[in-house]
Amino acid sequence: MKTIHAARRRRRAVLLTFAGLATISWARPPATGQGAPPAAPLVRENATVKLSDHVWAIPDFNVGLVPNVGIIVGSKATLVVDTGLGPRNGEAIVREMKKVSTNADVYVVLTHYHPEHSLGAAAFKGAKVLMTRVQQQDMTELGKQIQATFAGRSALTAELLNGVAYPTPDILFDREYRLDLGGVHARLFWRGPAAMHTRGDTMIFVEEDRVLLTGDVVMSQRFLAAQNTSSITTWRSTLDELASLNPAKVVPSHGSIGDATLIARDRAFLQAVQDRVGALKRAGKSNDEAVAAVVAEIAPKYPEWGNPSAGAAAARAAYAEAR
Repeated sequence: MKTIHAARRRRRAVLLTFAGLATISWARPPATGQGAPPAAPLVRENATVKLSDHVWAIPDFNVGLVPNVGIIVGSKATLVVDTGLGPRNGEAIVREMKKVSTNADVYVVLTHYHPEHSLGAAAFKGAKVLMTRVQQQDMTELGKQIQATFAGRSALTAELLNGVAYPTPDILFDREYRLDLGGVHARLFWRGPAAMHTRGDTMIFVEEDRVLLTGDVVMSQRFLAAQNTSSITTWRSTLDELASLNPAKVVPSHGSIGDATLIARDRAFLQAVQDRVGALKRAGKSNDEAVAAVVAEIAPKYPEWGNPSAGAAAARAAYAEAR
């Protein structure tokens, strides 16, 4: 009987990890006050900012279920990074894109399969969608469950996602893809096979402008959203690679846009978590004890990220990986 119960618990943990059937805390900003209703998950129009010669961004204003959207404009084509929660948000992004670009050729890349990043793609009529093969696998295997979970958040999220299908890729790539937009190049890359936030996390580096769009691999104003299957070792090595690009601007998928200090702060947190959890596991401490130590000792050092309990996710992933 104990074996059966343990197997059920393991199966449930996997479902929660991949499909987001728990609270999906990565999509929510830190709490701002008791009883305050969450802001509507709508991309804000007339708020687009220019980051460099070729790059614009639509900030998320730290609203849950809204991504920071990137728009990279070359002389030949435009690339949009992330599409918002459903076609209504995608249409808002299209209108903003047309304010800064007259290019007929448009590409769309998604940083990962979660609905606020991917399910506005239908609004981009005639655009070519690029994604990694692993991201397509995430959509096929996990997309319906997490879409249903997001739709269950509120009447508005249900409306935004009603009947929306995941996009079909026009261009699939494995590890890297370099896109010539005319006078500017976007380097799209994936670093697996171990998962970070998801298995298909995709990052974009605008080479000439040194602007980096990271997806949930880098976060601002909230804790990194690890899953039970996340590799903290892979995450740290990827952050090292991102830092080596020496970006002038860093656009995380959620939270305020910044510079390379965002990468350094996330890496320092993961390093501290990995070191502390590893030592506790080797000392015979349980997963729960290691998590409690991180929440009490390390997470409070990052008050701008919200409730320290949100640091538990990285601790649990680090414990599973520690030897």
